[in-house]
Amino acid sequence: MSEIQSKDIQVLPIGAETTVVRSRTWNRLKFEIEYALQRGTTVNSYLIQADRVALFDPPGESFTEIFLKALTDHIDLKQIDYVILGHVNSNRGVTLKALLERSPNLTFVCSNLAANALKDIFPDQKLKVKVAENEESLDLGRGHNLKFASTPNPFWTDGLCTYDPLSHVLFTDKLFGAHIYNDQLYDKDWAKIEEDRRYYFDCLMAPNAGQVETALDKLKSFEAKIYAPAHGPLVFYSLISLTQSYRQWCEQQKGRKIKVVLIYASAYGNTATLAQALASGITKAGVELELINCEVAEPDQLRQAIKKTDGFIIGSPTLGGHAPTPIQTALGIVLSTADKTKLAGVFGSYGWSGEAIDLLSDKLRNAGYKFGFEPIRVKFAANDKILKFCEETGTDFAQRLKKAKTTSLSKQSGDNSQAVQTEQAVARISSPLSVVTAKKGELSGAMLADWISQATFTPPGLTVSIAKERAIESLMHVGNNFVVNFLEEGKHIGLMRHFLKPFDPGEDRFSGLNTETADNGCSILTDSLAYLECTVEKRIECGDYWLVYAVVNNGQLLNSEGKTAVLHRHSGIGSYY
Repeated sequence: MSEIQSKDIQVLPIGAETTVVRSRTWNRLKFEIEYALQRGTTVNSYLIQADRVALFDPPGESFTEIFLKALTDHIDLKQIDYVILGHVNSNRGVTLKALLERSPNLTFVCSNLAANALKDIFPDQKLKVKVAENEESLDLGRGHNLKFASTPNPFWTDGLCTYDPLSHVLFTDKLFGAHIYNDQLYDKDWAKIEEDRRYYFDCLMAPNAGQVETALDKLKSFEAKIYAPAHGPLVFYSLISLTQSYRQWCEQQKGRKIKVVLIYASAYGNTATLAQALASGITKAGVELELINCEVAEPDQLRQAIKKTDGFIIGSPTLGGHAPTPIQTALGIVLSTADKTKLAGVFGSYGWSGEAIDLLSDKLRNAGYKFGFEPIRVKFAANDKILKFCEETGTDFAQRLKKAKTTSLSKQSGDNSQAVQTEQAVARISSPLSVVTAKKGELSGAMLADWISQATFTPPGLTVSIAKERAIESLMHVGNNFVVNFLEEGKHIGLMRHFLKPFDPGEDRFSGLNTETADNGCSILTDSLAYLECTVEKRIECGDYWLVYAVVNNGQLLNSEGKTAVLHRHSGIGSYY
């Protein structure tokens, strides 16, 4: 499919004088890491044509040409009075420039921080701007008296939601979205996209759970019957359910025993993307995360967060051979506030040099802090492998803190506690010992597994339990393929030891092993007893694990005389591999 053919536009009515313009593509767009599921995306813009005309959130430069053509077919662009922006970035700025050339009398409506961002996009132009925080409402006539709610978070510090009381539509920008390409305007079959919604939340919202809760509280005052998000289907049928899910998912991120603070600034979005990947790895490991964009955070917020954290990570771009002023200020606060027992980490992106990363790491190392990982240095934008590396690094960082906390608590409790007795009893459940291998694009993974059971005869299917913090978990979504390699009794020790050892982020899990490639692209361990090629059909969240149901497509017994190795665990609560 060509680049042009892979994109299209839908223009559909959704309410009184209100239209959605859906820019869609099967291509994977890379300005946000939640596109990793690679199911395409839909970017929603909205148009209210009352006495005055308002356009909501034009798409980024990937759609500029076809979006403006479709919009021109629908309306004379010079009739547009307002462009309402849920957030502003350089990607969207390309479309805004093209739009302003065709309609020079536009007034932009946005948050105060977004207004400042517009000045950077249009440095030589005097713009008409209404700051939403200063406006009680915006009356478009015919009952469309728009209301605004500021909903910032560290990723989108200029976040803004808009409510139309006439149609009861709440334009939610990044909230309640999903990155998928389909023909579903509304969410009538919402159960089919639940995984996509959850994945979107985990990647983008979970690191900002506190700010998301604050936004939900603000939006309660609106009597919304439809959520109109920036991405995916409009939310109507599952509005109550999805709102409750957001509450529940936010609660899961709070009150955890271990906390990490991730501090960053970003000049062109590259460092923010690295922060996003690290944050995803930390939160999936069951550790509370506070994400702080130090370009907008108050010093006292940073100071209080550092006092309560078990570990901290700082990320910075390099500008003119230096770290930007907000990062230098944040570093000073960290050095004066953080106890030397707190685990540290440093990362950053750069164009021609990387002095800011060296500055941060040298200052922290000289101050006596221990590092949870070697400083991460990325030139320009990160690719898939680097983002996966950062995610695994975040998970490893969190696991080091969890291990230290568990060791400390174990020393404080006796061996005869009820919890220990329960562990001993649960450990009597035995399962076949296997290695699960997966591959998606250039990314591959493997894990030693014993929580595998046959689930169905027709079609043949099985279930696999995967800890949320496992690196392979992100390769095991609906539609992904994997292979289960069952180990042979008496010959399993070598493979077991290989996959029991800790792997560094990005390390090749198959180095030194005998492998072949299965029809589904994943690795077969040729020294195993048998293997099954599988495709994920469903995922169910169960505590700190995902229960994956998969259909078996192919398989082979490699040694008809062998017996399946069985793992007898030492502990029934918590894995030791």
